[in-house]
Amino acid sequence: MSSIDLLGYPILVESGAIARLGSLLRECAPAHRYAVVTDENVARAYLARVRDAVIDASSGGIATDRVHTAVIPAGEQHKTREQWAAITDAMLAAGCGRDTAVVALGGGVVGDLAGFVAATYMRGLPVVQVPTTLLAMVDASVGGKTAVDTPAGKNTVGAFHPPSLVVIDPSTLATLPSRELRAGLAEVIKHGVIANAAEIDLVMSVARALAEHSGPPVALESLIERSVRIKAEIVASDERELGLRKVLNFGHTIGHGVEAASDYSLLHGEAIAIGMVAEARIAEIAGIAESGTAGAVERAVTGAGLPSRVPRTIAADRVLALMRSDKKQRRGALEYSLPKRVGAMAGESSGWGIPIDDALAKSVLNALR
Repeated sequence: MSSIDLLGYPILVESGAIARLGSLLRECAPAHRYAVVTDENVARAYLARVRDAVIDASSGGIATDRVHTAVIPAGEQHKTREQWAAITDAMLAAGCGRDTAVVALGGGVVGDLAGFVAATYMRGLPVVQVPTTLLAMVDASVGGKTAVDTPAGKNTVGAFHPPSLVVIDPSTLATLPSRELRAGLAEVIKHGVIANAAEIDLVMSVARALAEHSGPPVALESLIERSVRIKAEIVASDERELGLRKVLNFGHTIGHGVEAASDYSLLHGEAIAIGMVAEARIAEIAGIAESGTAGAVERAVTGAGLPSRVPRTIAADRVLALMRSDKKQRRGALEYSLPKRVGAMAGESSGWGIPIDDALAKSVLNALR
């Protein structure tokens, strides 16, 4: 068991933690009523257990009609304003007041959407993140970013809304498809490129274990804890992404464009893997990164079984068009978070954001097809 307390709320990493979610809610997010948001896939595996825990979340137990559930279709294409409206309308109809807490049970889509519901419902409710995918455990559940997608791109409407508690139960990964597990490794690789090259060696050992066995390796729990700690330390110094936190966007400027251009047929982690390879190449060509950095990033990505090339069905112009509506645009130019080598990021003198000409980005995208 590991508890990380760097952000003003506890982040618990513990196999089997869902079994004591009720006591954790009583301690960190006591409420008169709870709204549990999840998706159809996660609901089949865990909703009954979590609902029972939520019912037990007050010392005397609470009535089942004070536990509201919202089950959405699975997939990034459902992280929309329409789903946000449907969930909030249903909560209003159910009588959820300001003494309600939201429980986000699922992957990054559920965490982002439920977090945005909590941020905006009656001007803000507590939210507890219970991630069930590797990607959500090491990235999306930590840091307080919430959002929905729009036709203009990923996460274009959202708010910063820190959770009251994050409960990471690695045992839930036993039901996660191997493709989703590998997608989660992309964010761990990202943390390694940003802050600690040794993390990439651990990713490779986990990837090999995934290839050799049917279930998730035991080493995942320590990998999760280390990766969460890297992110939490960065966020603690810059919660609102005004400076250093921008480095966590490595791979995401291009990655978000590729993901949206694929109509979300690529998983988030797969698109970020492609984005990291592309942005590392951009950094080398622009003279920002040391020679060999791009090759090291690509070897890490492919070694984890993740894609490193832009699908041929996706046009570079389409990716660039989606990128131009990204939140990372400043003064008409897209800012990138770029490495100077594996384990260290460039851009301190410019506030950690580096403008790159679209022509260079387009040439790299075309070269990676």
